[in-house]
Amino acid sequence: MPDDDRIPATDLPPGAVRRVGDWAVGNRGAGPDGGDRYFAVSRRCRHQLADLSEGAVDADGCLVCPWHQSRYDVRTGEMVEGPRGFLGYHGPTPGYTQLVRLLGAVARLRVRRASRSGDDVVLD
Repeated sequence: MPDDDRIPATDLPPGAVRRVGDWAVGNRGAGPDGGDRYFAVSRRCRHQLADLSEGAVDADGCLVCPWHQSRYDVRTGEMVEGPRGFLGYHGPTPGYTQLVRLLGAVARLRVRRASRSGDDVVLD
């Protein structure tokens, strides 16, 4: 398996997101069984194409865009909360946030399965 399909599990503590090839791979933290919940989604935000591998995982397990804080459900790839601001402006932008959120619902992030295999997290 190529190196762009795996990452050492020690590089993905709970809440972390890293770039693995064309994917943003992260760890949502412990699930009901106590094991870490890993995910892989396409790297580009649907708002302004920010690199989501530079984002973070919030308390709800959503991936948060580093530029304007759009939130994505990593299980479905759907944008669950639109951007907070437009370019450098972070005030209300009537209609714009709703438009981007609609785009995020239609043009979801690609989702790929990520799981622990030995000392690595592997993309299936």
